[in-house]
Amino acid sequence: MNASFNLDAVIRKIPDFPKKGILFYDITSILMDPAAFAYCVSQMVWRYRSAGLDAVAAVEARGFLFGAPLALELELPLQLVRKKGKLPGETVSLTYELEYGSDTVEMHRQDLRPDQRVLIVDDLIATGGTVRATAQLIERAGGTVHEVFSVIGLPFLGYEDLLAPVPVHTLLNYESE
Repeated sequence: MNASFNLDAVIRKIPDFPKKGILFYDITSILMDPAAFAYCVSQMVWRYRSAGLDAVAAVEARGFLFGAPLALELELPLQLVRKKGKLPGETVSLTYELEYGSDTVEMHRQDLRPDQRVLIVDDLIATGGTVRATAQLIERAGGTVHEVFSVIGLPFLGYEDLLAPVPVHTLLNYESE
């Protein structure tokens, strides 16, 4: 575990994307830097190796990139959380409100099992709406969300209040835009 790695130096910050006034934190620069990506994966493995998890639920699409190597390393099932209409077969879904409108996430019904301890993984948590919907899907199936992990957190947008009492762990927080 390299606790001194400067992840902030690797993350590209793009002003006015996707619209004016937004500062976009681009994790693709982590994927382009093998040392940065290895750092993120090693931090997750170190934190969750002994957590007693039963599955990793990764949020579309960039959460897949971080959840997959973690699930593989920990020898756990990887549950995919996708936008509506992207998964074949029988799904369970949850629609949640956004600032302007709504969205829906889905998981395969057979992936959700009662009494599972699940870690939710995403690349960046902003308001927490998608992660909250994911947690609600897992809990409705009788599972327990152990924690939420994200590479980047934007706590000034209030995700911790929305996700409470589920703990949230991030590698890097940005306190304002």
